[in-house]
Amino acid sequence: MRYLMLNKPYDVQSQFSGDDPAKTLKGYVPIPGVYPVGRLDQDSEGLLILTDDGPLAHRLTDPRYEHPKTYLVQVERIPDEAALQRLRQGVTIQGVMTRPAEVTLLEAEPDLPERPVPVRFRKNVPTAWLEIRLREGRNRQIRRMTAAVGYPTLRIYRVALGSVKLGDLPPGAWRDLSPEEVVALKQMAAKPAAQSAKQNPPSRSGKGGKAKRAKPAGR
Repeated sequence: MRYLMLNKPYDVQSQFSGDDPAKTLKGYVPIPGVYPVGRLDQDSEGLLILTDDGPLAHRLTDPRYEHPKTYLVQVERIPDEAALQRLRQGVTIQGVMTRPAEVTLLEAEPDLPERPVPVRFRKNVPTAWLEIRLREGRNRQIRRMTAAVGYPTLRIYRVALGSVKLGDLPPGAWRDLSPEEVVALKQMAAKPAAQSAKQNPPSRSGKGGKAKRAKPAGR
């Protein structure tokens, strides 16, 4: 079995198929038979785990197990405490309530590699960085969450899956996971599924009933 991590660059799809290798994983990971565990949106960057261990990949991507994924997120303007609390408690996006998240407003800009395509800033509008830890992965979830509380996302960089951290791996580079990192992923995957009550918190859309559980996707 092979277990790898890639620092997925900006504007690269989380798949091997495609006409332009520079826009897919084919241009970065020359190991046959491995596939990404989950995905990152094309315009998101950072940690992507790849493996040929199908059962492990399934457990790590099944939303029932609520495995924590950590992101550094740049947003437009500086969120107030009320907005941060809404993100922590959950917001309704596309009629579905997000699970509670851990959200911290960072005091300083994190030391991240420059993006090849600069982030588009609005003149005289400040930006802030958040650390967001999710236990689910819905389509463009972070962007929709921050937009729902009035602070559009400018950049997303995934830095950890559980205790496995990206570290200083450069954009576009990959490496084998250490034996300790593989053990950490397997131990995390071996934990029992979360209770259904935590998976389907009550809807806050005002219509009552239970919120629907969304399929896993990218951020």
